[in-house]
Amino acid sequence: MILIKSGREIEAMRKAGRIAALALIEGGKLVRPGIPTRQIDDAIRRFIRRQGATPSFLGYRGFPASTNTSVNDEVIHGIPSRRRILRDGDIISIDVGAYFEGFHGDTAATFAVGEISKEARRLIEVTRECFFKGAARAVSGARISDISAAVQTHAEQNGFNVVRDWTGHGVGRELHEDPEIPNFSEGKRGARLLPGMTLAIEPMISAGSGETDVLRDGWTVVTTDGSHAAHYEHTVLVTKGEPELLTKLDGSI
Repeated sequence: MILIKSGREIEAMRKAGRIAALALIEGGKLVRPGIPTRQIDDAIRRFIRRQGATPSFLGYRGFPASTNTSVNDEVIHGIPSRRRILRDGDIISIDVGAYFEGFHGDTAATFAVGEISKEARRLIEVTRECFFKGAARAVSGARISDISAAVQTHAEQNGFNVVRDWTGHGVGRELHEDPEIPNFSEGKRGARLLPGMTLAIEPMISAGSGETDVLRDGWTVVTTDGSHAAHYEHTVLVTKGEPELLTKLDGSI
């Protein structure tokens, strides 16, 4: 069931979204060669807690950290580690959730570590563009499939492929709510969008085939062919007019 948020609930989601956005910015500031991914996770966890909020991911279905840190061929759900040291030329997706006043804000972005290849930089840029192409379709009266088709079309026009095994989702009181939001067209229109829906739209784009596996840790999703992948996400509110990005601050990521 897709939940429509009230005015009070939307205001609480704005607060949670702002905390998540600021936490992602804090994590992004630490990205550089020589930094262990656990250091990024520690900083984000401390920041979220200083705001009086709770990291959405910590303990979620047993997840052992506050942040997903996914490097190079890791698409999503990478587990931060003191042994995973960022190297010049890597790319890293940082995925952050903050729970505040009963609601979640969910956001992610992919960052360059030092000097990266032109292909890797283009992958990051196109993935971000895919989000905005999809989010522009998150308007009252449109369909979920309109978002999906916009993401897929832009990725493929630029020579990349969407990851099909994992999708975006509704978000609110629960971290994952209905509806599921694929990043590709399934040949069906999907639910109609209405004001008050809150969606985590999150393109996951691969430089290779887009096929994935899950590592033995039970969490980390990697590309089957070892190609780089990028991830970009915001919590989006459907309104009577333009969609509102609840996890994006002016001039931020």
